[in-house]
Amino acid sequence: MRRSISFSVLAIMALALFCGQTLAQSKLDKKVLMTIGGKPVTVKEFTDIYNKNNLKDEVIEKKSVDEYLDLFVNYRMKVMEAYAMQLDTSAKFKKELDGYRKQLAKPYFTNDEVSEELVEEAYQRKLKDIRASHILITCDKHALPADTLKAYNKAMDIRKKALKGDFGEVAATYSQDPTARDRKADANGPARKGNHGDLGYFTVFDMVYPFETGAYNTPEGEVSMPVRSDYGYHIIKVNSVTDAMGVVTAAHIFLKLDQDASEEDVQALKAKADNIYKEVMDSDGKGWNDAVVKYSDDRGSANRSGELSPFTVSRIVPEFIETLKQLQPGEIAKPVRTSYGFHIIKLISKTGVASFEKERQNIAERVEKDMRSKKTEEAVIQQIKKEYGFKNNDKHISQFITSVDSTILTGKYVPTDDVKGDNVLFTIGKSHYTVSDFVEYIQTKQTPQKYVTAPTYAYQLFESFQNAKILEYADAHLEEKYPEFQMLMQEYNDGILLFDLMEKEVWSKAISDTTGLKEFFNRNASNYVWGERVKACVITVNRPESLPAVKRYLDEGVPFDSLRVTMKRDTVNYVTVRNGFYQHGDNVFVDQTEWKAGVRNEIPSSVDQSTVIVNIIELRKPEPKTLGEARGLVTSDYQVELEEKWIENLHGKYPVKVDEKVLDQVRALYQ
Repeated sequence: MRRSISFSVLAIMALALFCGQTLAQSKLDKKVLMTIGGKPVTVKEFTDIYNKNNLKDEVIEKKSVDEYLDLFVNYRMKVMEAYAMQLDTSAKFKKELDGYRKQLAKPYFTNDEVSEELVEEAYQRKLKDIRASHILITCDKHALPADTLKAYNKAMDIRKKALKGDFGEVAATYSQDPTARDRKADANGPARKGNHGDLGYFTVFDMVYPFETGAYNTPEGEVSMPVRSDYGYHIIKVNSVTDAMGVVTAAHIFLKLDQDASEEDVQALKAKADNIYKEVMDSDGKGWNDAVVKYSDDRGSANRSGELSPFTVSRIVPEFIETLKQLQPGEIAKPVRTSYGFHIIKLISKTGVASFEKERQNIAERVEKDMRSKKTEEAVIQQIKKEYGFKNNDKHISQFITSVDSTILTGKYVPTDDVKGDNVLFTIGKSHYTVSDFVEYIQTKQTPQKYVTAPTYAYQLFESFQNAKILEYADAHLEEKYPEFQMLMQEYNDGILLFDLMEKEVWSKAISDTTGLKEFFNRNASNYVWGERVKACVITVNRPESLPAVKRYLDEGVPFDSLRVTMKRDTVNYVTVRNGFYQHGDNVFVDQTEWKAGVRNEIPSSVDQSTVIVNIIELRKPEPKTLGEARGLVTSDYQVELEEKWIENLHGKYPVKVDEKVLDQVRALYQ
């Protein structure tokens, strides 16, 4: 009991001490540390940036408070100068900052829980390949409720027929997907066999999300209830569910079959395919390449041993995939017939699906671009409504929607005089959105419509308008709600301004001011001196068979400057020649060679078959560099001088006064 009481007392004392420290820190944060150009800078403004740039866990040189104070003052003066020059008003600055803001704001408009659920759902689906058939009853996504109900009832009636009879035959008879039934040759194209609703194999992201969900939620061998997509209602039959193949590489020997081939032609071609298969297998597969060249009608793949470009299951006819699923890499299948002819198929490789950790990033990016991302947006909008006290005015909404006439369906809506523009439709936070606001939105978004009534289309536009304004409101209050976002945006704001300012005041000046650059170089010429150097020819021979010829040229005294031309004439390949001056540290092979004119050093590689030959041509003692030779370094140093002089001027323009007592308190925080 005593121990518990003692512990409680200690806990209360610790809490009181912590609260006291926090209160003291809060008071210090509000104190003015300095003024720059008459503008106060609080302790918090300084310590926030100091802490961010001196993280304890980062492997960087931690600067003292006094050192960092100088850097901070220079930074703030430059920002003040950028504002004084009105660089923040330029269209370029605004566009760049807006672009960064959109990127930085994205994480605040995602619902992590919903996003993660969608990513996990997509990964689980990616593990399986589905072969499915469907019957489509078309229905426009903006259809009237009565027409939508009519299409649904029709789909339900057809589903009953599909459950009782052959799904493929029902699809060929009733589906409004034109690929389901045979097509005769006409002006629009050749004859084509119908697929009887068979869509072949697919996996996640291959179909529109509602269809994909309907398929993956239907057990193998069963028929779904009608599934609504933008195209209408789908009745889905799942024919098979198998482990995913991923990306497949395969080869084939293809025998083409004409669309109007007779049964006799089919049997003859099948017999030919069987004979080719037997010929290949009698050679234990070794005759594959010869058979491809001799027999395959796919001339595009014939010169690649019949190999096709890598593909996924949705990219090729289902019979082909069905066969591949029975094979192991290296195996060859008996001839299989597709709508194109006969194929003898060889599986080369299949990737399968990697672990969730490896697939996660790619899936997350696909989810963000896919229509399923709307689920995340819906969750975010609901969250914003809750946080900011969203309220609809149903009476005003109903009054306006019913007043909209048919001109909206032609994209020419203009409100009548009796429309009350100041009626509030909804409120979020302290912002009110009126009929006039919505009318303005309609007039910028309306387009000609079919299949819908004026009120239906008006309400669709209203939902879009409302969602846009809700997101816009939340976006406008990000800085207010999230201090870390405000700080980040301020950093980007100041960073862009500083870049533009430095470009204008320092970097461009150093490059364009040729007279000033020459004068600076002449004043500081002693700083730009070559160290001890050698002129050398470094020859890299990458193939052993070329080495004797190169050594012969050197023994014969072929000039180093002529080596390239000589080797090209004699077709001595896989050799590079570099002539130039080298200081110590410039080239590891030159450093391994004695620096004496006429020395040749042959250095064979320890990791491959290459050899480097270094030839020392002459020695050079330390000597001054010309401006041309040192231009890059001189320009950089000249920029430093220009910046230092410019900062001196800024100190005169923006006087700095530091409160030493407050600074001592800040120093104490980091001792």
